[in-house]
Amino acid sequence: MTLALPAKLNIAQAGAALAALAPRVGQSSGALVVDASALDDFDSSAIATLLELRRLAQGRAFSVSGAPKAMVELATLYGVADLLAFDQSPDSRA
Repeated sequence: MTLALPAKLNIAQAGAALAALAPRVGQSSGALVVDASALDDFDSSAIATLLELRRLAQGRAFSVSGAPKAMVELATLYGVADLLAFDQSPDSRA
């Protein structure tokens, strides 16, 4: 299953985004991919949202695709990049 993050995900939107995405995680099985390609305005709340989605995936395969480079750098700074399994393919966003 693939879930898409909104274009804007900061502290003001994180609760609503999680409320919208969390039920879909529970209704699915198998690998969970979170598409972050639409993100253009985010803060550390986006990282927290991803970590909660990973927790809700309950041990299933989890990855984040299309993440902006700044998001990957922020997750690395916080020491959680490995937990979020960012797609590092050559076409990932710069």
